[in-house]
Amino acid sequence: MKIKKAVIPAAGLGTRVLPASKAMPKEMLPIVDKPAIQYIVEEAVRAGITDILIITNRGKGIIEDHFDHSVELENMLSKRGNTQMLETLNNVANMANIYYIRQKETRGLGDAVLRAREFVGSDPFAVLYGDDVIIGEVPAIGELAEAYEKYGKSVVGIKEVSDELIVKYSSLKTEPLKDKLFRVTDMIEKPSLDTKFSNYSILGRCVLDNEIFDILEKTPLGVGNELQLTDAMRTLAVEKGMVGVDFSGTRYDMGNKFGIMKANIEVGLTHPEIKEDLREYIKELAKTL
Repeated sequence: MKIKKAVIPAAGLGTRVLPASKAMPKEMLPIVDKPAIQYIVEEAVRAGITDILIITNRGKGIIEDHFDHSVELENMLSKRGNTQMLETLNNVANMANIYYIRQKETRGLGDAVLRAREFVGSDPFAVLYGDDVIIGEVPAIGELAEAYEKYGKSVVGIKEVSDELIVKYSSLKTEPLKDKLFRVTDMIEKPSLDTKFSNYSILGRCVLDNEIFDILEKTPLGVGNELQLTDAMRTLAVEKGMVGVDFSGTRYDMGNKFGIMKANIEVGLTHPEIKEDLREYIKELAKTL
């Protein structure tokens, strides 16, 4: 079955990137000239997803404004004859059917996803974490959707991470399946080094059967006294098995200051307007380090 619906949880408080996130949602922090969440929506659209639910909370109306038309701005660009930028803005406003719902209390990623139940209905759906921008020639969520269509099981996007990071993320019990595909049979959220299964962790993407909602409703609160999506996915992994896809793109953690800097530098080095100037600047700067 083709994946046509996606959920983007974007209700986090962004405490790791304060004070920037005090007045601006971290999902709107720019990578060169586009906010982070636009890269995520574009990835979903490139994978053939047509309907997207963004889960927000108080103070994040700016996200809705970004994907809406701005009549005054568009009129001004039209009068000035800036047809290229006008077309760019129209594409942003029309790239998908985008809906919004608020998570009124920040009660964990599992709680955020549970709020998408009515939107999802009986369909399988993609989840693209609002913190994680993944850039590559092939959309990462498309790789996961392809694995779902082939194996008929829920899928997680995975990468190997360091011991320093595995204790902050999740750890998966995996067996090689084929190429960059793995069978996932267990997982643990924020493990100690003694309890980790491996250094493979879920990084920002999954495709889930709608049965995840029934599981979430029965899942007790976990780490941080929050409803953890990983805990519910563990039930799926243990009872039915899941597929892990070591996706091909580069992932940037936009809830992390260094991740934001890396994204801007690396994307900037490929940006047609600034790549040459940035490359020369970095070369000169490197001489002083």
